[in-house]
Amino acid sequence: MNSIKNVPARVLSRRPGHSLEAEREQFDKTQAISISKAINSQEAPVKEKHARRIILGTHHEKGAFTFWSYAIGLPLPSSSILSWKFCHVLHKVLRDGHPNVLHDCQRYRSNIREIGDLWGHLRDQYGHLVNVYTKLLLTKISFHLKHPQFPAGLEVTDEVLEKAAGTDVNNIFQLTVEMFDYMDCELKLSESVFRQLNTAIAVSQMSSGQCRLAPLIQVIQDCSHLYHYTVKLMFKLHACLPADTLQGHRDRFHEQFHSLKNFFRRASDMLYFKRLIQIPRLPEGPPNFLRASALAEHIKPVVVIPEEAPEDEEPENLIEISSAPPAGEPVVVADLFDQTFGPPNGSMKDDRDIQIENLKREVETLRAELEKIKMEAQRYISQLKGQVNALEAELEEQRKQKQKALVDNEQLRHELAQLKAMQLEGARNQSLREEAERKASATEARYSKLKEKHNELINTHAELLRKNADTAKQLTVTQQSQEEVARVKEQLAFQMEQVKRESEMKMEEQSDQLEKLKRELAAKAGELAHAQEALSRTEQSGSELSARLDTLNAEKEALTGAMRQREAELLAAQSLVREKEEALSQEQQRSSQEKGELQGRLEEKVSQEQGLRQKLLDDQFAVLRSAAAEAEAILQDAVSKLDDPLHLRCTSSPDYLVSRAQAALDTVSALEKGHSQYLTCSEDASALVAALTRFSHLTADTIVNGGATSHLAPTDPADRLIDTCRECGARALELMGQLQDQTMLPRAQPSLMRAPLQGLLQLGQDLKPKSLDVRQEELGAMVDKEMAATSAAIEDAVRRIEDMMNQARHESSGVKLEVNERILNSCTDLMKAIRLLVMTSTSLQKEIVESGRGAATQQEFYAKNSRWTEGLISASKAVGWGATQLVESADKVVLHMGKYEELIVCSHEIAASTAQLVAASKVKADKHSPHLSRLQECSRSVNERAANVVASTKSGQEQIEDRDTMDFSGLSLIKLKKQEMETQVRVLELEKTLEAERVRLGELRRQHYVLAGVMGTPGEEEPSRPSPAPRSSTTKKPPLAQKPSIAPRPDNQLSSKDGIYPAQLVNY
Repeated sequence: MNSIKNVPARVLSRRPGHSLEAEREQFDKTQAISISKAINSQEAPVKEKHARRIILGTHHEKGAFTFWSYAIGLPLPSSSILSWKFCHVLHKVLRDGHPNVLHDCQRYRSNIREIGDLWGHLRDQYGHLVNVYTKLLLTKISFHLKHPQFPAGLEVTDEVLEKAAGTDVNNIFQLTVEMFDYMDCELKLSESVFRQLNTAIAVSQMSSGQCRLAPLIQVIQDCSHLYHYTVKLMFKLHACLPADTLQGHRDRFHEQFHSLKNFFRRASDMLYFKRLIQIPRLPEGPPNFLRASALAEHIKPVVVIPEEAPEDEEPENLIEISSAPPAGEPVVVADLFDQTFGPPNGSMKDDRDIQIENLKREVETLRAELEKIKMEAQRYISQLKGQVNALEAELEEQRKQKQKALVDNEQLRHELAQLKAMQLEGARNQSLREEAERKASATEARYSKLKEKHNELINTHAELLRKNADTAKQLTVTQQSQEEVARVKEQLAFQMEQVKRESEMKMEEQSDQLEKLKRELAAKAGELAHAQEALSRTEQSGSELSARLDTLNAEKEALTGAMRQREAELLAAQSLVREKEEALSQEQQRSSQEKGELQGRLEEKVSQEQGLRQKLLDDQFAVLRSAAAEAEAILQDAVSKLDDPLHLRCTSSPDYLVSRAQAALDTVSALEKGHSQYLTCSEDASALVAALTRFSHLTADTIVNGGATSHLAPTDPADRLIDTCRECGARALELMGQLQDQTMLPRAQPSLMRAPLQGLLQLGQDLKPKSLDVRQEELGAMVDKEMAATSAAIEDAVRRIEDMMNQARHESSGVKLEVNERILNSCTDLMKAIRLLVMTSTSLQKEIVESGRGAATQQEFYAKNSRWTEGLISASKAVGWGATQLVESADKVVLHMGKYEELIVCSHEIAASTAQLVAASKVKADKHSPHLSRLQECSRSVNERAANVVASTKSGQEQIEDRDTMDFSGLSLIKLKKQEMETQVRVLELEKTLEAERVRLGELRRQHYVLAGVMGTPGEEEPSRPSPAPRSSTTKKPPLAQKPSIAPRPDNQLSSKDGIYPAQLVNY
């Protein structure tokens, strides 16, 4: 039993100070108990007595304040059954409670709506019903508050309905729509209940089914009134508006009519409703609103609630069946001797014989009463059927008379209209007008008589309907009496069976006594043989025994006859029972056969649906597996390109690699979304297939372009790029393999592809060189300007070398003059070779621009190929800067202010810069171009001239430097040891200085790579490469000059003979 947790404070604080307070406290206590018993979490219908007490409480206090004060404290969110029964009780209170209940419930609309919304969001069977029921209650409260003419029970007369509808067509139209909405809510609740009963395979006699079906009694009462009112309003609307305007109303009414008829039919077939409510029958088809006379054929559906016996009292037995003592009292059994020879007082009948005779008389009496009841019931049923037939015939006659009167009324109205039209004529028709007036007065008198007759017919029709309802009630009472007769019959059959068993027991006892008597008789006969003196007495005893035996035999025959008669009656009853059982078994067999057929069809349909679903899943997975296999082939082909020797000639830029990697990375999110959607719904793999196709193509494109980009990248970034491409391909192939395996598909993780793709994106970003600080529109002019500046720098270097040679001839002589001339001549040859190389590079550049620009201008071609243009500019600046540095170093050497190592380093720098210029020019040149051949020859000539400069510098250095001979003859052992230690100290100092300088050189190169746009690591250069000599603070390198980086690809390999080292294009 559910308990009310939150009792109102006003109830708890009340003390029985006087009689009124005590009475009020007793009333609150009674209401609390009734509410707790009516609204509980047990899956059983609400008992009528508890609901009746709650309703009487609302009339007692003229409102529902006490009901709501306790209902608010109920834990409705904790139990859906509790909420369902609360809605049922509230519906009863609204219908049958005090009129003020409606206004009290209006204040708690939000609470009702919250309960409905709460259970509507949960997947619970009763929760769904609660959601629908709360919507019905809210609609009911709103309707009756808006139309106070209609009570909550919806029972009003036709006059009140006419008054509520009024004469305004808009009001009638709106009222009809609101009643349609009201009916929709009622029907939706009934459909939801029946749907759950079908789902749960529940029957109306089970407590769970009755708990759901109980509120439908109020729904049936509401629907019967709403149906009648909507029919009236629809006829009224069709009398005022055209038929086309009301087509939507008619369609909606027809739909509700069929739903309501189906609802009444299903409810009538259930045993639960047969004893609680008499459900009316609707006509076969909906009324024809296009025919005004069809209103007369409409019969108001009447719902009859039979009176029930009080539930607190047990029904008394109508007929006393047995007068036997209670089962708990012991049954006195007579002594065996008394049963054989009779009681001591001489009486021959015992208690059992008296009981048997009493039972016989009672059975005969009951049989006579049963026959009498059957005859009276049959006669009463026949009379009622005759009365019903007579009433129906009279009703049909009244309908015909009413129809005839309506037709006559229409004709008279038509004649009256014609007569009124004729009155508009002139004086010449005065006589006709007078005659028409007489006819009109006669017609009006006739119309008034017909109207009175019509009113009488209506009253007679209502009286007939009331008689019909009374007749239906009498039929219900008759059916109940028949059921009681059947129960009495079953009790009689049971008593007959009990009497039969008792008779059999008594026969067995008597047979035992007879056997005992026979044994005693044999003993007596033995005594006769041995005792002659007691012969006479023995003969007397034998005669008495014979008399007793004859008496017992007569009783036995009488009991046997009675038992046979009882058996015949029992056989007749058993035959009747067998007939009923056979009919019932046939009906059950037919029902089970139909159920088996329907179950078979259902299973076949379910198996077909499962087969189609499985086929759809297999087809979707086959499509996914095919797409994954194709994607795997694409990715495998892309990974194989990394080891393909033919792919070494393919190159790509870091910018394009970054764009491809970013596009592939964007597809990973779509792939993850498609994978999650497929795992959620395996019936649709389109999103995953589309994402997989795009992902495979973009990832393969990224891998191929990553390999192509590595062909132009430095060694260490190129190796990392290749490894990252292989890792990306391996993870992608592993993912494709998981997508092809149905067991591994749920464990696939497309998100693992983000890491390698982000690695490729980061490597591409690292490989992107820094752009020149110029706009792309200025690149074309910048190329020409830098090439011209390089040529001018070389010409200036040649002139300066010639000036230095003339100056050296005047200021030096001998070996120094010879060394200076050889160095300056080699520098002059190097400058001439560089000038020829720059000129050839310029010609090749023009050829490239003319062959590649098409219809575009030269400036547009340079802007389109900005990376290549920037490489040319960088290479040109590096060549000019190297030439300038070479001249300054040579000038210092000639003037004995510099070092020979500076000249050697400048030669290396010029060789690297020219190699960079050649590589930049060679990238876009045609391999069969004659300018390219001449450029390669000029490059080899520059390398040879640079080698000559290095060789002449080294030989001159060897000639000029004084080489002191080591003479240790004058030193003692101690001095030698001391000088040895000093030399070791000097060696250690020089080694430490050398290590520090190497570290400094590495840091300088690292910073240079950062500024030049190449990310390198110190220590990656060749260890045999000489370090550059320190430059003076007055010499400043151009801001875009480039120094040689790590070793280039094999196509750009230069000869390292005589200290000439290769260079690499940095900003391309």
